[in-house]
Amino acid sequence: MEKLAVNGGKPTRKKFLVFGSPLISNDEINEVVKTLRSGWIGTGPKVARFEENFKKYIGAKYAVAVSSCTAGLHLSMLVSGVKEGDEVITTPMTFVATINSITHTGAKPILVDIKRETLNIDTDLIEKKIKKKTKAILPVHFAGRACNMKKINDLAKKYKLKIINDAAHAIETEYNNKKIGTFGDLTAYSFYVTKNIMTAEGGMIVTDNEKYANMIKIYALHGMSKDAWKRFSDEGFKHYFVVTPGFKYNMTDIQASLGIHQLEKIEKYAKRREAIWQFYNKEFKDLPLILPSPAGKNEFHAKHLYTILVQLEKLKVSRDKILSALQKEGIGVGVHYLAIHLHPYYKEKYKFRYGDFPEAEFVSERTISLPFSPKLTDSDIIDVSKAVRKVISWFSK
Repeated sequence: MEKLAVNGGKPTRKKFLVFGSPLISNDEINEVVKTLRSGWIGTGPKVARFEENFKKYIGAKYAVAVSSCTAGLHLSMLVSGVKEGDEVITTPMTFVATINSITHTGAKPILVDIKRETLNIDTDLIEKKIKKKTKAILPVHFAGRACNMKKINDLAKKYKLKIINDAAHAIETEYNNKKIGTFGDLTAYSFYVTKNIMTAEGGMIVTDNEKYANMIKIYALHGMSKDAWKRFSDEGFKHYFVVTPGFKYNMTDIQASLGIHQLEKIEKYAKRREAIWQFYNKEFKDLPLILPSPAGKNEFHAKHLYTILVQLEKLKVSRDKILSALQKEGIGVGVHYLAIHLHPYYKEKYKFRYGDFPEAEFVSERTISLPFSPKLTDSDIIDVSKAVRKVISWFSK
């Protein structure tokens, strides 16, 4: 049998394949250069243009660009009235930013286990967690798959709760043929470097509530009544007034220069990810892996991540051994995610214990995210397939 690179064999790739490397074209590069030469590199006209384009794409009335999705979630909770002592219901299968943004408001995250086949919050379990202190539901649309928004909307209406979507993975995601950003009160998106479109760092909040949008604009830039590019525009000098102690959460025109052109290519990129998704499904169907389940009827899966679950009962080693072996084969991989309640800080702060959320724990111990980007060439994805097959076959019982 062929030896693995970890045992001294020849690796699948000589040049390491970076996980989540973005596709950047001359359009983005030229726009950034134009912005740098313009002298206007802070929050300015490019940000305004990106906001306008993005809200049209989503179908929302308002869009406010911010420095990250984390900032977007934090501000969304603040403007919707989430405060110290409140509770926000969300999932344990998410990045720490979701929980941190709740914690920063002084509220308490209330976790609800996931459904294994979707990796999204189990909406059948939400109602029993709703208490007098519950202020909002924060669904995370994992890997670009829509949560069951009908059930979430029904619960929010019944108990008069806010809905704040974590759509970090879900720019293109649709539920009942409508973009996720058209559901609930506020939706936060991510344009981090690994996302479906990227601005290196950055985020966007969309809403149909004018009051929320105006408050977010103020909170995002120190609590000032006017943003910087309006103050220094050729319309004449305008004084700013601090109306609340805000934050430094604004997006820059350099970031927006990337986003403007990335957004134009979103459908093209989606087609490439779909092709890679189908290739992986075909290549891995006979291995001891649980592959992603298909999207539901009238849903569009944004396909942000391609995650596999290793069937540990059919393997001789742990998931982490598989991760290390793939890395040594020259394939960059990720873990999305270690369930929130298993992190030391949250275990201590919120008294979580192993066994609290068994479905999330099952996934945490088995999940692997494979390279999945429109930047990948056909040769790249063939190398990924070869490496996965090689490693899984080597460690199979």
